[in-house]
Amino acid sequence: MTAFHGIRPGSVLAAAAITLLASGTGQAADWRGWNIHPPGYPNTIALEQFAKDVTDKTQGRVKPTVYNNGVLGSQPDAIEQTRNGALDFANFNMGPMGPIVPATNVLSLPFIFSGEAQMHKVMDGPIGQRFSDAMAKEGLVALSWYDSGSRSLYNTKRPVTEPKDVNGMKVRVMNNDLYVDMIAALGGNATPMAFGEVYQSLKTGVIDGAENNYPSFESTNHYEVARFYSVTNHLIIPECVCIAKASWDKLTAGDQEIVRKAAVDSAVVQRKHWAERSMASLEKVKAAGVQVNEVKDISAFQAAMKPVYAKFIKANPDLESLITDIQATK
Repeated sequence: MTAFHGIRPGSVLAAAAITLLASGTGQAADWRGWNIHPPGYPNTIALEQFAKDVTDKTQGRVKPTVYNNGVLGSQPDAIEQTRNGALDFANFNMGPMGPIVPATNVLSLPFIFSGEAQMHKVMDGPIGQRFSDAMAKEGLVALSWYDSGSRSLYNTKRPVTEPKDVNGMKVRVMNNDLYVDMIAALGGNATPMAFGEVYQSLKTGVIDGAENNYPSFESTNHYEVARFYSVTNHLIIPECVCIAKASWDKLTAGDQEIVRKAAVDSAVVQRKHWAERSMASLEKVKAAGVQVNEVKDISAFQAAMKPVYAKFIKANPDLESLITDIQATK
C-alpha cells in the first residue's frame, strides 16, 4: 500500500470550511412564497417570473417557490409568518398592513392618489422608500410595488353617481377602520367581511354592495349578482413584493442585488399584465350586461372625505407630511 503524504485531515476540513464561507451559506436556500391569487393572474405571472430570475441568476443559491391561492394561510397569517421568517417572500396588499406598519395606512386614505400613474411615480421614488424603511423595522423588506388597480363601488340596487346614492347601502369593506369611515362618510353602512363571503352575501341580500377593481369583480363572479359598477376610483392601493428580513439578511450583498432587481423587473411584468387584464375584465362584465357608469364629478366624493382625513391626521400627526408629499407629487 502506498502511503498518501502531504495533506493532513485537518487541512482538508479547513479548506472545506473556507470554501463554505466563501460561497456564503454553503447550501441552496429554498424559499417559500405566499400568493393569494390563482395561476394565470397578473400577480402570479410576475411572482413566478421573479422566482425564475432569482433561481437562474443566483445559479440556484436561492430557489424561490410560489404557493398560489392562499394555500399557506390568510394574508394576516402570512404577514406574521413572513415577519418571523417562517415564509421567505410574499406579495401583500397594503390595506391590511396598517395594524403592523401604521405609516402604510396613508395608502388607504380615499383619493390619496390622483391615478395609477401617479401612484407608480410615488411608490417607485423616495416616498416609496419611506414606506419600505418603515416596513423593514417590522421584519419586511419591500423591494418593489405591484398594481392592484383602482377600486370602485358596485352594488345590487342602482348606479352611484353622487354620494347620496350610497345612503343606507350595506357595503362590504376590508377590515380597516379607514374603509369603515369612508363608507360612513358617504352615508352607507360599512360591513367588514372576508372576501370569500361576498358573493353569497350579495346574492342573499346580507350586503347591498362592495368595492373592488375590475379583475376582482369579474374573476369572483360578483358581477353575476351585482349588476351596477360605478367608477369612483376611490382607492388605489399598491402591493409589495416583500422579503422576510431574516431571509434577506442571510444573503450576500451580490445575491441581495440579484433579488432586488428581480423584484423590480417583476413589477414591470405585473403592471403590464394588470393593465391588460383590467381591460379584458371590463369588457367581459359589460358583455354580461353589467351597467358600468363613470362618475363624472368626483369632487363631491372627495369633499365627503374631509372628516376622514381630519380624524386620521388628528390620530397620526406625524404622518401629515407624508400625505402632503404624496398629494404634491404630479
